[in-house]
Amino acid sequence: MARNSKRSDPSDAGAVGRLQPKASDLTLHQLRIFWAVAHSETLTRAAKQLGLAQPSLSQQLGKLEANVGTLLFHRRSNEMELTEAGHFLLPKVEQVLRNIAEVEDGLAQFRGGDRMTLRIAGINSVLRVLMPEVITLMQERYPGVDFDLQESAPAEILDMLYSRRVNLGLLATNSVAQASVGLVQIPLVDDPYVLAVPENMVLDGVVDPQIELPPEQLAVLNRSIQFIFGSQQAQRVADWYDSVLPQHRIIAKCRSYDTAIGLVRAGAGVCLAPGLTALQQPDRAESLRLYRVQAPERKIAALIPSQYRYAEPYKGLLDILQSISNRHAIPGLLETPPFLMRAQTANL
Repeated sequence: MARNSKRSDPSDAGAVGRLQPKASDLTLHQLRIFWAVAHSETLTRAAKQLGLAQPSLSQQLGKLEANVGTLLFHRRSNEMELTEAGHFLLPKVEQVLRNIAEVEDGLAQFRGGDRMTLRIAGINSVLRVLMPEVITLMQERYPGVDFDLQESAPAEILDMLYSRRVNLGLLATNSVAQASVGLVQIPLVDDPYVLAVPENMVLDGVVDPQIELPPEQLAVLNRSIQFIFGSQQAQRVADWYDSVLPQHRIIAKCRSYDTAIGLVRAGAGVCLAPGLTALQQPDRAESLRLYRVQAPERKIAALIPSQYRYAEPYKGLLDILQSISNRHAIPGLLETPPFLMRAQTANL
């Protein structure tokens, strides 16, 4: 009996009672760190997402594990894998963070009168093509709403959504992994891939460019300008060019479709690009010809935390986005030339 009494004594160094966390021990900051690490491939990425130094993040994570009395992650170099306890904790933490976000957003309407800022992150082409009309209509329906727009890459948009730095993300869903729990995906528009070529290059009905094009135009056709945002996407683009234009050479790699399309407009070469990126260019019709290619279209969608889906003004924003997207069309797309039919249909 003495040993049983001693074992249950919370003052004992090895007591079970000491493994139970006190409510005051768990902080919201620690829970957000746990959530970010659980949804990141590495500690480095989680630290960047949260804007913390990695040593500070590791220290806070260690404090959380000390508070709950068990390890939440298996550590393998810089990689982190949830333990059984971590898997148990994750959905509980997600619910807490969702509730906190709802409280913060609910209270926001009481600050500074009726004004409210909608924070939106999106890929460049979607923000430029869709958002001007969206904002105009939103101002008519919700005059107290203003916008904070951020142009970002797809992975960064997901990071900002997960960390609640933005309310809505606009991106191509086939350029990122499946969205995590807690985010609702609203399809908007299918964006076809096109081969953008200089305005004086007519490829209509061309079967064999080597024979049918003048030497100077053939030289331009075989100069590829490629947009690169990831190793897998780069390989798929390279495969496409190798399939369609086996004699091509890369003359430029760009991190912006604006830059790539600008080079095409100047006659430097040709570029495989989503149609929306070409549409956003000024005087596009006077300087480019856009040919459809055989490749799966980009699926443009809005990603939004589930608690916002039917709450105003988010619901109104999504309704307007869908309405504009449903009537959106890219004008002036030309039929696929026969020689482009050789393209591999890899998911670009």
